[in-house]
Amino acid sequence: PRWQCNQSMKQSQTQIQRNQSNKMKLALLATLATAATAFVAPSAPLTTRSPTQIFAEDEAEAAEVEEPAPRSAAEISALTSSVKTIFSLEDINGILPHRYPFLLVDKVVEYEQGKRAVGIKGVTLNEPHFTGHFPNRPIMPGVLQVEALAQLAGIVCLQMEGAEPGAVFFFAGVDGVKWKKPVVPGDTLVMEVEIKKWNKRFGIASATGRAYVDGELAVELDEMKFALAK
Repeated sequence: PRWQCNQSMKQSQTQIQRNQSNKMKLALLATLATAATAFVAPSAPLTTRSPTQIFAEDEAEAAEVEEPAPRSAAEISALTSSVKTIFSLEDINGILPHRYPFLLVDKVVEYEQGKRAVGIKGVTLNEPHFTGHFPNRPIMPGVLQVEALAQLAGIVCLQMEGAEPGAVFFFAGVDGVKWKKPVVPGDTLVMEVEIKKWNKRFGIASATGRAYVDGELAVELDEMKFALAK
């Protein structure tokens, strides 16, 4: 009968669909199995370094980079070979009226007549003010740092028209002083002054100044004024 034939065809189609579904499942399982092998750990063990070993090697490398090579006295002395003395201590004695223990400029290494100068002050424990300033922590008084800058400015002014070497000049004022770091025995104070105004008729001058230790600013001032004694 026809209905039996139709039922038989339906059963065949169903069986074919089941077979196709099984084949697709098998193919999917095979694909998943292949992909899973990518996550399987290798047979050979992985070598790792402990954190302690890593830090130890890093510290060793840092020590190799940071540790400077030893330098001889000749090499260190040669660092200032390009700095030439313009006015020696003997020359300064012929310009300034100050004498020990209040002469605070050891030499002049840069000089532009009537304009500016760079001077050197070597700070030593032998200076008398360190006896009391301070007994257990010697520090160069800030007012002496300003005085040293004024003396350097005096070296410039006392060689200008209207002044004579050896003349006495007085402080008339100072503004905008800032101390940045202590100056102690063993330091080399490198000072620079620039003359801003000079009145040769009245002998009045104004200047700016700053000083450094090892390249770092130690003291600076916006303006200092002084006048020749009449």
